[in-house]
Parts: sequence; C-alpha cells; structure tokens
Amino acid sequence: MLSIKKEKIDKFQEYIDYYFNNEDLLAQALTTPALGNERGEPNYEFLEILGDAIIKIIFILKLSQKGIKDPGKITKIKAVLESDKNLIRIAKQINLHEFLFKTEKQQVKGTRILADVFEAICGAMFLDSNQNFNTVEDKMINPFLKNLESVIENSTINNKSRLLEYLQERFKTRIMIKLEYEKGSSDHDPIWIAKKPQIIDKLRENILIDLPAETKSREFGNKREADMDIYLKILNYLKIKDH
Repeated sequence: MLSIKKEKIDKFQEYIDYYFNNEDLLAQALTTPALGNERGEPNYEFLEILGDAIIKIIFILKLSQKGIKDPGKITKIKAVLESDKNLIRIAKQINLHEFLFKTEKQQVKGTRILADVFEAICGAMFLDSNQNFNTVEDKMINPFLKNLESVIENSTINNKSRLLEYLQERFKTRIMIKLEYEKGSSDHDPIWIAKKPQIIDKLRENILIDLPAETKSREFGNKREADMDIYLKILNYLKIKDH
C-alpha cells in the first residue's frame, strides 16, 4: 500500500477508533468507482450495497428498542435516518471527503458519493469484525447520530420538505402538491385519507408527473398525518421509478 494511501488509512482508523484487521477492505470502501475503474482496483460499490442493508437493520433495531413497533412509523423514520441528506451530514462531521481515493477531477464534497462511501465503510467494518452489527453501531452510527430523538419527533414533518427538495432538484422549478381528501368515521372518530396527488409546476401551472391513480394514504385521525403518509409514498414511488 503506497505511503500516502497508508497515511490516509491510518488517520481515518484513528479518527473512528477502529483498526481494521484487513485494511484492504477499508481502502476498497474509500475508493470511488471512477478511480477503481481507471486503475483496475476494487471500489466501494459492493460494500455500499452491504452497508446500506446493515444500516437499515441497525436503525430498525434502534427504533424497536425505543418502543416504536408500528411498521408505518418505522418506515417513515428510517427513511429520514438513512436518507442521503442525513448520511452526507454525518460524512461531513468526519470530513470524509479528505480520506477518499478518487480521480483528480472528481468532485465529491457535498455529493451523494459521501453517503455511498459512509455506507461502504459500514459494510467493510461489518465484514472485518466477523459480521458484528454492534461494532458498526458503536463505531459508525452512535458517535455521529446524536439527534435520533429529534429525527423521531420531526420525521413526519420532514416528508413534505424531502419530497419538495427531490422534485425541485429534478425539475428546477417551484413545485406545488395538490391533494384530495376522503373523510369517514370509525366509532365517532374522524378518519382522513389523502388521495389523488398532483405534482404541479407553480409557474406554468401544468402537471409534471402522472402518478398512479390508486396512490393514497392510509387512514389517519387528522389531515396532517394523512398528508405526511402520502408524501412519503410519492417520494418512494418516484425514487424507484427514477432508478
């Protein structure tokens, strides 16, 4: 391993307070596909996929330990925790861009590459620690995820802003989301369902995306929760469709 590369590897291990038995795994996690393909070296892609799965499991278990068992609520909160925005924020905390092995012209600071690499490091650590979830949680999740309570509290509020952010990045225009509502009752309590969402360009006043006609929220006791549920469903649908 070249001296500059070894220096980065050593410094990063010291920073996270975990020393790899197999440093090649960490080097792979820190290597972008662009550089890996250029030099014929392993890159982070496989480890990213593995790390993504590991992080999902850790987050689900953490939420379960806090007494959150409802699948819908877990899905909402988990989506915020594992979002690119949150992982990039964590990556910035540890100045991850300084440790990457990338091409000379490749821009990574503030990009989703940082989220990918963070996931890859989690995957590499999982393999290196004999598939130990606790090690990944103790070294990569807990030290940098200190706002879990805040995320849990605000996760439903964030669904609309996350959807708008995603749409505005894609269409480069001001977005308006129109919803219709179905109101019913159960044992004298109101039930609200948000349905028939429309994504509209505010400036041109035209519909930007045709969403499935059956798109609707689950049943909730108020409009706000129904809104947040359907916003998350729209966002998940668009992400799958765009990929």
